[in-house]
Amino acid sequence: METSSPHQVLFHGEAEGYVQNLEAFPLKDIGSPRWFRQHEYIEKLNMQAILNATESQDEFVKEQLVTLGKIPTLVHEMILVEVWKVKIFPVLCQLQDFNPQSTFPLYMVIHHEATIINLLETIMFHRESCEAAEDSVLDLVDYCHRKLVLLAGRSDNEDPPTEDRLTDTVDVNCTSVQDLKKQSAALEFEISLKALSVLRYITDHTDSVCLSALNRLLCTHNLPCVLVQLIKHCPWSRFSKGQLEKYMDGKWHRIPGEDYMKMTKLDGQVWIALLNLLLKPECQRKYDFNSFNKGQLLKLRAHLTEVLIDQLPNLGELQRFLGYLAMTDPAPPKNDLILEQIPEMWNNIMKENSGKWKAVAKHQVKQAFSPSESDLRQQAHRLAQTYNLDVMESLIPEKPKCGSCGSEATKRCSRCQGEWYCCRECQVKHWQKHKKACQLMVDTTEKLKGDLNIKA
Repeated sequence: METSSPHQVLFHGEAEGYVQNLEAFPLKDIGSPRWFRQHEYIEKLNMQAILNATESQDEFVKEQLVTLGKIPTLVHEMILVEVWKVKIFPVLCQLQDFNPQSTFPLYMVIHHEATIINLLETIMFHRESCEAAEDSVLDLVDYCHRKLVLLAGRSDNEDPPTEDRLTDTVDVNCTSVQDLKKQSAALEFEISLKALSVLRYITDHTDSVCLSALNRLLCTHNLPCVLVQLIKHCPWSRFSKGQLEKYMDGKWHRIPGEDYMKMTKLDGQVWIALLNLLLKPECQRKYDFNSFNKGQLLKLRAHLTEVLIDQLPNLGELQRFLGYLAMTDPAPPKNDLILEQIPEMWNNIMKENSGKWKAVAKHQVKQAFSPSESDLRQQAHRLAQTYNLDVMESLIPEKPKCGSCGSEATKRCSRCQGEWYCCRECQVKHWQKHKKACQLMVDTTEKLKGDLNIKA
C-alpha cells in the first residue's frame, strides 16, 4: 500500500513562467500543439491555485496572474472556447467524413472552459483580481449572465449528468461524438454553477469595477431578477424517488428530513449576490425599481423564513428593505449621460470568424483532431503527468474513507489505486470482498492503455 502525502503541482518560478507565457489564440488555432501546451499550463495553474486556497497557503498563482495582467487573457480564452462550442462543435458533429479514432482531443477542448471558470472562481474572490480584470470584467459579467440564464431556464425534469468534476475529470472512455455531447452537457451544468460564484464575487467588489460593469449588472442584464428566478426554481435541488437531493461538491447528495431547510453554498451565493445588488448604496441609486422589477423582488419575501435568516443573519436587512419597498415607490434612477464601455471579446470573435465556421471546422479536423498514433501517445503521456492521481485526490473536498471500517483512510490499494484503508489489518479483512473489483479495475486500466496504442 502507498501512503498519501501533500503534493505541490508547481513551484513559484514555474507558475511565473506559465503565467508569463499565457496568450490569446485565434479561433482556428484551438486544438493546435501550442494551444494544448497552454491548456496544460492552465490545468496546472488551476490545480495549484486550488491547493493554495484550500490549505491557506501563499496564493502565488493569483498574485502572478494579477501582477502580470493575465486575467483578461483567461477571460478571452474561456469565451473563445464558449464560441467554439456554439459555432464549431456542431459543425464538426455534422461533417460526414469526420470519424475520429479518438475523441479525446475534442473532449479536452470542451473541458478547457470548465478549467478556466474554475480558476477564475478561485482567484476572483479577491478584490485585486477584480481590479486586475480591468475592462474584461464587462465580458465576464456578460459570460456569467449567459450561463445563469441557461441555468434559470432549466426544465424542472431535466437532471444533469453528474459523472464529471471540474477539478479532477479526464474521461478516456469517451469514444464517440454522441458521448462527447453528453460530456459537454454534464460540464455545462457545473460551469454555470461556477459562473454563479464568479458573479457573486464581482458583486462583492462593485466599488472596484468600472461604472459600465455596474450598469450591465443592474440595467442591461437586470441580474437581480435573474437571481430571483434562481431562488424560485433552485436548479441545484431536486426530488428523486420522493427523496430531496441537493447538488454539492460536484455530486447529488440525499438530504435527511431534519436538514431540508439547511442552506447550501450555492443558495448562499445567490442570496449574497442579491444583498450586494439591492442594498449597496451605489446599486440602489442605479437600479430601476419599476413595477415589474418591484413585483419580482417582492417574491423573495416568501423565501425569507426565520430558519433561513438564522443561517445568514444579513438577510434580515434584506427582509426589512423588501417590507419598505412593498409600501413605497422609489424614485426612478437619474438618467445621467455617460460614455459607456461595452464588452468586446465575444463580438470580436464572432465578427472575425463570421461566415468561416465550416472552413474553421474543416481546418481543425485536418490539423488538430485527426492525430497520428505517435501524437496520441505523446499527448496521453503529457496528460498523465498533468493529471497526477495523488494531486487529484488532494483536490477532493471529502477525505477518503476506509473500505472496511469507514474511518478516515491514509493508505490505498497499490494494485488498483481505487480502494482506501486506514491500516493493513482492514485491508486484509476486506480483501475477499475487494478482490473481484480490484481485478476488474486492473483489467480495465490495461485495456485503456492498450486503446491508446491505436491500431493502424
